[in-house]
Amino acid sequence: MVKQKVTVKNPTGLHLRPAGILCKAAMRFRSLTTFTFRDATANAKSVLSVLGACVKCGDEIEFICEGEDEEEALRTLVETVETGLGE
Repeated sequence: MVKQKVTVKNPTGLHLRPAGILCKAAMRFRSLTTFTFRDATANAKSVLSVLGACVKCGDEIEFICEGEDEEEALRTLVETVETGLGE
């Protein structure tokens, strides 16, 4: 299991389009990919779960990846958020 915190930088937070981009990136991997925000855990492969976390610009989330490709999954998800989720 690997973990890393990252701050959401895109101005609109994780609304529908960025949530879709994040989920698409997460679904490329076999590892279980989740993130924690406040006291909740969201499945990074589920758009509804990501939207339900209500993450806004400037919020810090922590990705948790567990499985055979966990290192690559974590690196990809952090990079996806750091580059603004397509915005």
